[in-house]
Amino acid sequence: MLAKVPSFCILGIEAFPVEVEVYVARGLPVIALVGMADTAVRESKERVKAAIKNSGFQWPAERITVNFAPSDLRKEGSSFDLAVALGILAASGQINAENLKDYFFLAEMALDGSLRAIRAALPAGLACLASKTRNLIVPAQNAREAAVVRGIAAYGLKSLKETVELLNSPRMFKPEQADLTRLFEENSGYEIYFSEVAGQYQAKRAMEVAVAGAHNILMIGPPGSGKTMLAKRIPTIMPDLTLEESLEVTRIHSASGSLNKNGIIGRRPFRSPHHGISSAALIGGGSIPEAGEISLAHHGVLFLDELPEFRRDTLESLRQPLEDGLISVSRAKKRVVFPASFMLVAAMNPCPCGYYGHSKKGCSCSMIKIQNYMSRISGPLLDRIDIHVQMPEIKYSELAQEKEAEASSSIKERIRKARLKQNERFKCEGIFHNSQMNAKLIKKYCLLENNARALLRQAMNELNLSARAYNRILKVSRSIADLASSERIETEHIAEAVQYRNLDMECLF
Repeated sequence: MLAKVPSFCILGIEAFPVEVEVYVARGLPVIALVGMADTAVRESKERVKAAIKNSGFQWPAERITVNFAPSDLRKEGSSFDLAVALGILAASGQINAENLKDYFFLAEMALDGSLRAIRAALPAGLACLASKTRNLIVPAQNAREAAVVRGIAAYGLKSLKETVELLNSPRMFKPEQADLTRLFEENSGYEIYFSEVAGQYQAKRAMEVAVAGAHNILMIGPPGSGKTMLAKRIPTIMPDLTLEESLEVTRIHSASGSLNKNGIIGRRPFRSPHHGISSAALIGGGSIPEAGEISLAHHGVLFLDELPEFRRDTLESLRQPLEDGLISVSRAKKRVVFPASFMLVAAMNPCPCGYYGHSKKGCSCSMIKIQNYMSRISGPLLDRIDIHVQMPEIKYSELAQEKEAEASSSIKERIRKARLKQNERFKCEGIFHNSQMNAKLIKKYCLLENNARALLRQAMNELNLSARAYNRILKVSRSIADLASSERIETEHIAEAVQYRNLDMECLF
C-alpha cells in the first residue's frame, strides 16, 4: 500500500514542500530511504522504528520504501521523522491515509515517540501559508514560532501518539494562538543603555551620526577605552524594528536554529564573531548553504573587534555584501541568496601593543610594525567605512562624574527624525539612507554653502585627504546636517565630517 505525507525541507532560509512517499509491500523486512537523503535522514529509520513500537503501534514485517520527492532536492536534518512514521502507519493500514493530506508534518522523534524541537518552523509556516494546505503540525516547543504566521493553523504536539489522535479527532485539538503584536512588544526592550558609558563624547557623537545615516564606523583606541562597550549599545539608539523587519530577522534566525523560545525577535541583532572566524562562517556557506554572521546581523549590527586580527580573505569577503546588502552562495545544483543588510562597526588598537599615542603608557612598537599592522586592512574595505573615530583613554574625572550621560532614548529620537528626512528625500530614488548615495545622488542632494565648499577644498589640500575621502565626507556631512534639521550642508557640518576621516590623513602615522 502507498501513502503520501506532506512535509518541508529547508534550504537556506526557505522551506520547500516535500512529499514523503511510503510504500509497504511483501518482501524481506527492510527499509530503504531514497530521494537525496543525507546521513541524518537515513538514520531516521532506527529512530522511527523504536518510536512506532514504543507508541503502541506495530512495525510492519515487510519491505518498506521511503521516497522524498522531488528527488533532485537535497534533504537534510531530522525533521522528517514524524512524516516517515505516519507514512509507515498509513501504508500498513494502521491509520487512515486520507487524513494526512490536510496537514504538513515537521518534527524529530525521540525513541519513546515524543516530538523534539526542530529548526526553521517559521520558514515552514510561511511556506505553508503560500500553499493550499494551511495546517502545520510541529513539536510543542516550536508552536509559538510557527503560530507567528497569520493565516495558518499551527498545532504544537508532544508525541506520535498525540498526532494520531489529532488525525482521528481533529476537533479535539485547537491550534496555537500567538498575539503577534504583544510578542513583538515583549521582546523589544534592552537591558543596557548609552547613559552607562562615561566620557567619550566625540565617539558617542560619531555613533549618533553613523546610525543616523546608516554609515559603517571604525573605532581606534587603546585597550579599555570603551570601544566594545559603545558598540554593544548601538542597537539601543537605532530606530525600532518594524514588525515586517522583525519577521524577516526572525526567519533567518529560525532557519539557522538560533531562535530563542520567545518565537520572535523584537530588537536589533548584535553579532560579535571572534577574529578566528572563517569566511564561510562569516558570510554563509557550507555544503548545504547556511546563513553566516552577516545574515544573522541583518537589520542590526555586525561588530568586528580587533579588526586587523581577522584573516585577510575573511575581511575581503565582506566587500560585496557591504555594497549589495545580500550575499549569494552558489553550489553545484543550487544558488541560495541570504539577506545581509547590516551596519558594520569595527574596533582596533592604534598599534600591536595598543598604546600608540597614549598619554601615560609608552608604545613599544616601531613605525614599521605600526604600518604593517594598519596595512592588514585593505584599501577597498576601508573605503566602505565612512567614519573613523579616535578614542583616547578615559580620564578619572570622567569615570567619577556623578551626572548621568545622555540617555539612549533622546539620541534615538534625534536619529528617528533624521531617518524620516532621508525616507522623504529618497522615496523616488530606490534607497533609504545617506550612506547608499552614489556619485550622482551626492551631487543632487549634498548642496554646500559657499563657506562649506571652501573649507572642504582647504581640507582636501592641507590634510592630504585621499580622493576616496571626498564622497565619504559629503555623505557623512549630509547626515550631520539632517541631525541639525538643515537643508544645506554648512561649514560646521563639513568640519565635523572631516574629523571622521582620520585614516585618510597621511599625518596620522
